[in-house]
Amino acid sequence: MSIAAPIVEMETDEDCPALFRDAPSGVEFNKLRKRLIRQVRETLDIYGMVRPGAKWLVALSGGKDSYGLLAVLMDLKWRGLLPVELLACNLDQGQPNFPKHILPEFLTSNGIAHRIEYQDTYSIVTDKLPQGATYCSLCSRLRRGHLYRIAREEGCSALVLGHHREDILETFFMNLFHGGKLATMPPKLLNDEGDVEVLRPLALCAEGDLARFAEALDFPIIPCDLCGSQDGLQRNAMKAMLDDFERKMPGRKDVMIRALGQINPSHMLDPKLFDFAALAAKES
Repeated sequence: MSIAAPIVEMETDEDCPALFRDAPSGVEFNKLRKRLIRQVRETLDIYGMVRPGAKWLVALSGGKDSYGLLAVLMDLKWRGLLPVELLACNLDQGQPNFPKHILPEFLTSNGIAHRIEYQDTYSIVTDKLPQGATYCSLCSRLRRGHLYRIAREEGCSALVLGHHREDILETFFMNLFHGGKLATMPPKLLNDEGDVEVLRPLALCAEGDLARFAEALDFPIIPCDLCGSQDGLQRNAMKAMLDDFERKMPGRKDVMIRALGQINPSHMLDPKLFDFAALAAKES
């Protein structure tokens, strides 16, 4: 697959993925859809994510980002631009009042291959951490472990996640301000066991675009009552800071996400990445 190839314009939408059957036909939505497709194709190409014939486990939480991820991947597959098998997977973590029927009904009605897995990680998280603590880190680790297991059981070589541009930038600044290091979510990595790839095809996609995409396609959004109800998270502060940057200097988020892919080790301060000790002026 090459990002230079044009997006395939289908002559008819009769065989398009069912979740696009009632999609808006206006110019603005079509521009949004093509932009997301282009950005995902660019990410897939740059980071060498696609191996024809592979099987991907696409994590579906019920939020706008994972719905958007699944829809764009299915759109690419329909256009003949993504030669992999897709299996959507929701991990029901036992949150109180979680509407268990929504995702199975959505996936079944749209003819999407899927697996629903129930694992009560909610009780583990709330038991291990004091009230008011930030649940996100432990919750994420437990969820990821189960998803790796499911990927192995289903013969999937990759776990595909819906993290977008803002998630990556927020993580970078959290590590910078609170962790004292330059690191973020990479678009592609291997798990510790080395048998499952983790892919983030939405790495270049704006959260606002995904929100508009989800609204246009009327996805049945499920809020996260576990961490979504906690105020004052560090990530919220990073989000507010980035939004302020964008308001004052439009386009900064795109500049920053591109900067993370253009690092010059000799102009940083890490002697493990560049041999500063060996750097010396030539003797005259």
